[in-house]
Amino acid sequence: MAPIAVGDALPDGTLAWFDENDQLQQGSVHSLAAGKKVILFGVPGAFTPTCSMKHVPGFIESAEELKSKGVDEILLISVNDPFVMKAWAKTYSDNKHVKFLADGSASYTRALGLELDLSEKGLGIRSRRFALLVDNLVVKVANIEEGGAFTISGAEEILKAL
Repeated sequence: MAPIAVGDALPDGTLAWFDENDQLQQGSVHSLAAGKKVILFGVPGAFTPTCSMKHVPGFIESAEELKSKGVDEILLISVNDPFVMKAWAKTYSDNKHVKFLADGSASYTRALGLELDLSEKGLGIRSRRFALLVDNLVVKVANIEEGGAFTISGAEEILKAL
């Protein structure tokens, strides 16, 4: 399947997360994004070096500025289970705006056409690193990395596009 691109409708799918009351939730991507301007960004894995030290912190640090430019939600997805995503989220005590969403079986990542086979490294099917700017379920910006690169999917690139 071709990767999601500018002009495409965001596919629906079910993701899981823990809410502010520490309750496991499951919901559709459309319920999180319909009628809103959202950033949906994906990483290959929780607790991995580039994701943990650069990609996620960039969105946390830029969240207020992104919101001031009209972004309603900042959604992070990773092919991990919701318990891992919850533990990972807790390592960012200054996070107030990035929602950590689990795509445990990579079904949503596949729907986006953004799966990455890291079986050789013992990680199985994961997500390519990406950042999408979506307005009312239509992709306006699709910054999708090749391989393990981290050059175009950071918060600063989305800020330039707003």
